This record gives sequence, C-alpha cells and structure tokens, in this order.
Amino acid sequence: MEHSQFFDAHTHIHFPAYDADREEVFAHAKRVGVKMITVGTQESTSHGAVEFAKKHKGDAWAAVGFHPSHFSVNWYHDKNEQAKAEREEFNFERLKKLALEPETVAIGECGLDYFRITDEASKEAQRKGFMRQIELAAEVKKPLMIHCRAAFADLISTLHASGSTLHNPPGVIHFFTGTPDDARKLLDLGFAFTFGGVVTFSHDYDEAIKLIPVDRILSETDAPYVSPLPYRGKRNEPAYVIEVVKKLAELKGVAVEKMAEQIWQNAERIFPLSSRA
Repeated sequence: MEHSQFFDAHTHIHFPAYDADREEVFAHAKRVGVKMITVGTQESTSHGAVEFAKKHKGDAWAAVGFHPSHFSVNWYHDKNEQAKAEREEFNFERLKKLALEPETVAIGECGLDYFRITDEASKEAQRKGFMRQIELAAEVKKPLMIHCRAAFADLISTLHASGSTLHNPPGVIHFFTGTPDDARKLLDLGFAFTFGGVVTFSHDYDEAIKLIPVDRILSETDAPYVSPLPYRGKRNEPAYVIEVVKKLAELKGVAVEKMAEQIWQNAERIFPLSSRA
C-alpha cells in the first residue's frame, strides 16, 4: 500500500495551524503517497494556498474562494484559519487574479452555511457571495469547491438557476452532509462529492456513499479539522486521508488500492491536475 497514490481533495495545510511544522507535515504526506488541494477561505488564505501550491508543484494545487461564513453578519475569528482577527471584504477582481493562477484548480471553498445563523441578512449575503463566485468560476473556466451545511435546498435551487454557466464538470460538494435525496439531485447536476474523517466514526453518510457512483467520490481531510480514526482528537493532516480511503473502499466493496486509483482518476477528470503540475 505504500506505493499507492492517495489524494486529499480538500485540506488547509497553509493555515496558521501548521506554522510550526508545515514542511514536516507536507513531507509526511508525500512520503506516504498523498497529493493534495489546499483550499482558501478568503483572500489572504486563498493567496496562501496559491503560494503553497507554487512551492510544491506537482504535489499540491490550490483552490481560491470566500467561505460562506465570512459573509455572515456575526463573523467568527478562527485562530486555526487566520492569524489576524480582522474581517476581510470580498473583492471580485482580487480573487479573480488568484483564480487565474495556473496552480489554482477550483473556486472555493464557497457556498452556503446556515448551521449557526437564523437571520435573513446573513443568508442573503451568503447567497449573493456564492453567486458571484459561481460567476467567477464560469469566467475563469474552473470547477467549484462547494461548502454546504444546513442549506441544501437553497444550494440546489441556486445551482439549478446557474446551470448553463456551470463548468463541465461543475465541481465537488466538499464534506458532503446532505441526504441521499440531496445527493441524487446534485448527481443530476453533474457534481462529485468529497468525504472526510467523519466517515470513519459515524454511519450517518453510509447510505449516501453507497448510492453515489464510485466515479463521483473523492477523499479529503479538511485538515486541521475532523481527524479520522485512529487520530481522532488530534490535529488532522493530509497523510491521514489514507484512513478515509480505507473506509470508502469498505463501503463501496472494493480494494483500497482500487479506491485510491479511482479517486485519483476522478480528481484528474474534475480538476485536470496534470495539465497544471
């Protein structure tokens, strides 16, 4: 298994959570055969993602975008994510400049997250911010890296309304938490799905994973968050994506090596990685 190629479709190795040992964490991932997309959540972290990808061409790529929570009225500063406790404003043109970098393979993470909000102003701000990033993805001809939590009805209606402008393939729903019915609707729209460490200790998504065709599934860590077993409770890192692939292989009834190979093929199709190495 040490010779298999694994893929972490959504990590944040460029975040401050790794400032003390980032290159060691990356070296560990490379040693066990893991390549990755490191994902921005606002302008500064998107810039950091691109810079990291430039430093590690062929092993890391970037996604650039504004996370929906950064549009909410009551903004929360996550020290794992950004060093400075200053809210950033969405700027289309500056994000577009990062989106056009050859190392950038997706726009995101962007989307909708109603999990901790009830006010309509935040929801409307998120929807407008998401629409702008759908427009950006269409303009630069790159797929979406979508974050969605407790907002799948609005997400699906927004994507339906944007159908003709979506890239082909349109992208991935990262850390999918929807229902099997949500999965069916998003499959019809052409999306793939990433699953992370939670699948190793919860059965909540087993039905959706069994439903989704193997050529629409990718593995991720969302590191530094949500470590898989047997690392639960520790800071997550890209090397741990192997545990996710093992669980996905079990649920899909295939060998781990076969699952890892399929995930790489899926990533190559959605993000054309080799053309941007």
